[in-house]
Amino acid sequence: MAQTAGTTSTTAEAAPQRFTMGYPDSWWTLDLDGHSRDAAIRRMIEGQAEGAEADREVVDALIRSTRKTAREAHARGALQVAGMVKFTEAAATLSATTVVMRVSPPEDSSTDLAELLIPVALKNSENPMGRGTRANKVELVDVPGLGAVGRATAIEDVDYWGNGTVRTALMHTIVPVPHSRDFMVVSSSTPNLGLVDAFFDLFDAISGTLRFLP
Repeated sequence: MAQTAGTTSTTAEAAPQRFTMGYPDSWWTLDLDGHSRDAAIRRMIEGQAEGAEADREVVDALIRSTRKTAREAHARGALQVAGMVKFTEAAATLSATTVVMRVSPPEDSSTDLAELLIPVALKNSENPMGRGTRANKVELVDVPGLGAVGRATAIEDVDYWGNGTVRTALMHTIVPVPHSRDFMVVSSSTPNLGLVDAFFDLFDAISGTLRFLP
């Protein structure tokens, strides 16, 4: 996987300010600069569609949804956005996105991962989509190089471009930032539910490459 670096804010003197993440070579990292973002996204998606039997409406919808993802991620203070789009020979479309954020819980709240996952687990228990499968879990997992992290998966209906929802598989990995109350949240998603296990394996591998830099 190719390595990309990012910068985080810090709430403690000894807390790391920078991190790296690895992505497959076929993935791109979105430009979050509002002045060049939309044009860069169009070039990227149309470049992927070139030579493939991709429906023009599908390409335009992907451009709109990717722009929306980048715009909303930037508004929420995302540190990094990456993803992939592939048009197959059967005219099918494969797509996925990963958003990396750093969040700080309120000063009067717990930073215990198990406690923080309780409301997520309650929400998942009320969601019938993916119930009893890998796509509806909330757990603590041990990741080599990171230690114990929170992991939540779900299937939800997501409105990508304002013309109706798309059923989407999501994986959120919550990583404590050393020497601070902060957490890095790596959120990955794909609308390709028929390949959810394969994409979850990929999302797991991507989040496992997170490393903090001194």
